[in-house]
Amino acid sequence: MDPTKIVDKDSSFFGQPGGLQTLFFTEMWERMSYYGMRALLVLFMTASLQEGGIALTVASATAIYGLYTGAVYFMGLPGGWIADRLLGGQRATWYGGIIIMLGHIVLAIPSEAGFFVGMILVVLGTGLLKPNITAMVGQLYSSNDDRRDGGYTLYYMGINIGSIIGYIVTGYLMENAGYHWGFGAAAVGMAFGLIQYKLTKPKLGDVGAKPPKPLGPKAAKRSWGVIWLLLAGLAVYTYLALNNYVTLDPTLIAGNVAVIFTVIFFVYYLSIFLFGKLTKDEMKRLGALFLVCIASTMFWAGFEQAGSSFNLFARDLTDRMVGDFEIPTTWFQSLNSIFLVALSPFFAALWINLSKRMINPSYGFKSAIGLIIMATGFIVMFFASQAAASGLKVAPYWLVAVYFIHTVGELCLSPVALSAVSKLSPKRMAGQLMGVFVLTYAMGNVIAGLLAGGLDPENPQAMPELYWTIFVFGVSVGAVVFVLALFTRKWEKLAPDDGEDEHPGAIIDANEPVGKP
Repeated sequence: MDPTKIVDKDSSFFGQPGGLQTLFFTEMWERMSYYGMRALLVLFMTASLQEGGIALTVASATAIYGLYTGAVYFMGLPGGWIADRLLGGQRATWYGGIIIMLGHIVLAIPSEAGFFVGMILVVLGTGLLKPNITAMVGQLYSSNDDRRDGGYTLYYMGINIGSIIGYIVTGYLMENAGYHWGFGAAAVGMAFGLIQYKLTKPKLGDVGAKPPKPLGPKAAKRSWGVIWLLLAGLAVYTYLALNNYVTLDPTLIAGNVAVIFTVIFFVYYLSIFLFGKLTKDEMKRLGALFLVCIASTMFWAGFEQAGSSFNLFARDLTDRMVGDFEIPTTWFQSLNSIFLVALSPFFAALWINLSKRMINPSYGFKSAIGLIIMATGFIVMFFASQAAASGLKVAPYWLVAVYFIHTVGELCLSPVALSAVSKLSPKRMAGQLMGVFVLTYAMGNVIAGLLAGGLDPENPQAMPELYWTIFVFGVSVGAVVFVLALFTRKWEKLAPDDGEDEHPGAIIDANEPVGKP
């Protein structure tokens, strides 16, 4: 009997396959470690030496943060390839988790050099784990299993639960024990994830046990040789940089990386048009998808201020006292996950009800609305920063309002964008185009880091103008996408019926790298 069929019939985890339990809790603890650590990064880098930080400028710290988060998304591409051709999803997830845990352990040791080494390890491990664990969720189900949507919804609930735990635990430890205790808690969280993964891995059966498209022995040996050579080169370069043999300007590097990511995106997209042997209908559908990609890039450039400029605003310019209790800075970031869990069912019902009424807004329209809504959040920050510029610490409800608005925008754009890739891509190129779409996350995150560099809490007088500029630019791009979507709507309708999105009801965490290409 086919072992995958056995898995399909299993319903031991809330009516879902037992393997989902393994992936649910592994991902929950990994996200606890990732978001918990990420919430501390900019705060640690900008804190003075006396406060336990490394005293970087805001511009340098936010540029590094943008490079870090952008690299996490980008590394999912080679991570997915390694699983597909060399390791298989199960081993890739296991080794990725170990590397992540080691990274957090290094971060927990007070050392400036160790801090950067730890970040690199977390990037490498996340690139190996994240795309493959998400892919294995889909592999638990046969193509005609109606439980798939519910399974993804449950899985993404685990992501948001993990992120909430991470923000709360590491934020509390940072405020009351020190930064490195927070980093250490992230290591413990990943350790919990690895332990339960090992104990419950038999529930996965053959899912992800072997690479689906393995290389031959000679090709595999050559590939491993290239991988180890690249890692050795990274190690040497890191050593030279940490010992000041190589001078690095984080802002300059971030700007160059943003350009490189953008060039890769446009060249790859253009090459698909020129050499993909597309039909006229497929060209039109990819034209409509391109519009969604532009909106996605601009969205993340604004949304990802959460971990950088908004984080600094919460620490330095927000009155966090509630009676005798001071709200830990990172707790504000948990609002996004809380609002996601609360609002996702309403938005899922909204799209369904609109469809029943024969009202089905196009992907481009929904993406434009999501971008415009996100941009309006910066109006709130404009008024909050005006108060801060007058020398006052602002009330916390300003940030609560921003996170709420941004979450609403996220729910309009993020699931829709993923659905658009699934629906509009030619089936033979679905993987390639998902990989290209990942670059919109990477580009947006790097740009976000560069934008945050101008939002220095030490110079609050400059904040209102920049927040207003971001608002105007975001709304302008959203308006252009909205107008163009009126023309591309008919192109979207050229997609065949079998290209329907497989997960229309899933709760998507917009901060999440998508499944592997």
